[in-house]
Amino acid sequence: MSDEPPIDPSNPPSAPAADWYPDPGGTHEHRYWDGSRWTDSVADHGRQSVDPLTGGGVVPTTGQSVEKIRRQVVGKAGIGSGAMGGGTIFTEPVLVVNQKAKLIELNNEYAIYDQNGTQIGAIRQVGQSAVKKVARFVTSLDQFMTHSLQVVDMTGVVQLTVTRPRKLAKSKVHIADSSGAPIGSIIQKNMIGKIKFSLVGPGGEIGTLNGENWRAWNFNIKDVSGVEVARITKTWEGLAKTMFTTADNYVLQIHRPLEEPLRSLVVASAASVDLALKQDARGLG
Repeated sequence: MSDEPPIDPSNPPSAPAADWYPDPGGTHEHRYWDGSRWTDSVADHGRQSVDPLTGGGVVPTTGQSVEKIRRQVVGKAGIGSGAMGGGTIFTEPVLVVNQKAKLIELNNEYAIYDQNGTQIGAIRQVGQSAVKKVARFVTSLDQFMTHSLQVVDMTGVVQLTVTRPRKLAKSKVHIADSSGAPIGSIIQKNMIGKIKFSLVGPGGEIGTLNGENWRAWNFNIKDVSGVEVARITKTWEGLAKTMFTTADNYVLQIHRPLEEPLRSLVVASAASVDLALKQDARGLG
């Protein structure tokens, strides 16, 4: 995919080169830009098809109250009041990632909030064909399917793409930037005990993602020197909700400003863990 900068489909500042880019409509993995406009040509997991672009990009929301977000941040993750960031997913020190609760999960959707309960982005699943949705409903074969998520801002513009290819055992999740260019990967290292992942950039390992218990609910994220730079806390919603929905909620605390590509891998880490592990545990997850 192209290394050109991201495009605002309604008003591109300068026409990028004709190429495949993340679908701004939030339905498919990629859509073809012909140099002046978006076309009807789309692609999912390497397969091309035709689908007209209608409307702007969808931004999922979960309608969580400010009080509920604050309970997750303070009560569950134990984070007190701290410095505010710049209001984006790349500049806030705390990101609250809440999955939209559904009785049957056929298309994953998450809202991203700052520590004070303001929604600043979202995560939407793309490339889910009708056949794949049926397979998710009637089988437990999610690990044998490729899954892709787009991380978007509140206008629906793609910031990151998170893709977990089909696999047999350990997961490998690939992260791409707003134009679809590869940033790095989050690679599962073991299947037994406390789950660990390597954060890998273009030049090799730049950090680790380490489970702190066997249920893989909480993780610390360390840089290549072994210093903790971030932490993921799963905020359990209680037995009643967990029994009847597949939704997971996470708080991501980033301890200090990070350089690329570590910053993007850390921002994508909670969604990556969800893709890597939950798809295996629950076929409808």
